[in-house]
Amino acid sequence: MNKAGISFEEMKADMLKDDEFRTEYEKLKPRYEAIEQIIRARKEQNMTQSELAKRVGTQKSNISRLESGNYNPSLDFLVKVAGSLGKNLSVRIK
Repeated sequence: MNKAGISFEEMKADMLKDDEFRTEYEKLKPRYEAIEQIIRARKEQNMTQSELAKRVGTQKSNISRLESGNYNPSLDFLVKVAGSLGKNLSVRIK
């Protein structure tokens, strides 16, 4: 059974047609990519936000805010999150 409505990817593709939106999206793209990688790694391990928070040593609300993009984490926090997922954090300046 299909879910009603439009997928996020379809909506994003449509919104990226707008020049102003695309410019702002590109500014935030590194943040979105990091969030996407964290969510993907957590889900691949069938881990809840609560379980990740416990591993990181923080509250679930901090993981929720991180994944929703409503939190500007420190580099140290991202290193802890990555390590808790069995991953390494790599930062590249272009």
